[in-house]
Amino acid sequence: MLVSGVLFLVFVVAGFLVQVPYVAISPGPTYDTLGRDVAGNPVIQVKGQQTYDTSGELRMTTVSLNDGINLFTALGLWASGRYALAPREEYYKPGETNEQVKQENIQQLQNSQSNAQVAALRHLGYPVQVVAKQIVSGSPADHILAPGDKLVAVNGKQVREAGEVAASIVNTKPGDTVQVTFQHLGQPERTVPVTLAQRDDRTQGFLGLTAVDRAVAPFSVDISLQDVGGPSAGLMFTLAIIDRLTPPGKPGSDLAGGRHIAGTGEISETGQVGPIGGISFKVVGAKEAGATDFLVPEHNCAEAASAAPEGLNLIKVSTLDDALKQLDNLKAGRPTAHC
Repeated sequence: MLVSGVLFLVFVVAGFLVQVPYVAISPGPTYDTLGRDVAGNPVIQVKGQQTYDTSGELRMTTVSLNDGINLFTALGLWASGRYALAPREEYYKPGETNEQVKQENIQQLQNSQSNAQVAALRHLGYPVQVVAKQIVSGSPADHILAPGDKLVAVNGKQVREAGEVAASIVNTKPGDTVQVTFQHLGQPERTVPVTLAQRDDRTQGFLGLTAVDRAVAPFSVDISLQDVGGPSAGLMFTLAIIDRLTPPGKPGSDLAGGRHIAGTGEISETGQVGPIGGISFKVVGAKEAGATDFLVPEHNCAEAASAAPEGLNLIKVSTLDDALKQLDNLKAGRPTAHC
């Protein structure tokens, strides 16, 4: 009995003190991208351009992740039925700290916001430029180009989207010389020869820059949302920007039409809607927040359908134009593409 008691005590102490290599996942909070954040600021803030009132909600959804849990906490969360346990290594790289993960999520959110602005303004007809975002120190592009330079052509090919910069040198090899046409701070365009370098992670020539799309508009769009990370709010940010900037009666205005609509999906600068993680928890969180309809990336449809609460209409989307069309169908009472 003494030995059994000691072993039981050791088990209890270990259960409270020893962390398990798992994280607990549950539905997270939702945020109306047409509304205000927790500090009372509009989530979408447009300065220098008229905006328009809208009705209903366009809610982005999140997933809550609990890390650093002990055995008893893990068992309790799992038994509640609201949480799922997943190996920690699926969300944290070996040796990665919580702070590092937080910073990565913040960077992903910022990229998502940037993509949303470009996709929305591109859809609204504003011109889009390709600009240099980062220049690798010591690379062929270093001391020739600077962050913010407008890229016009690379290797004899016009670049209209950021992805075309890398595509233009796919068939090159180290030592090749390519012509780069660019514009620095509004100065006249220049064309300069650049000799490509070698890099171990690729066979083609290395230029040494990353490019992004930037919309050119006489106003600014800021997205205010605290304590949220990751790329999955991109679609809902994009829709909210379009909604705020579209006059009443025009296509793209009052997208929700008074309904409570939620959704998720990564957005590219050209309006492609990509799949995300945690969809089974996001549909639950959306329903609890009062949503009646949910925009689902096409590749997440099967998982969403298996977990969706009763009464939540799942709408399949694959592009921004697709999402706008489905919302128009919903508002007009026409059938929508269903998961």
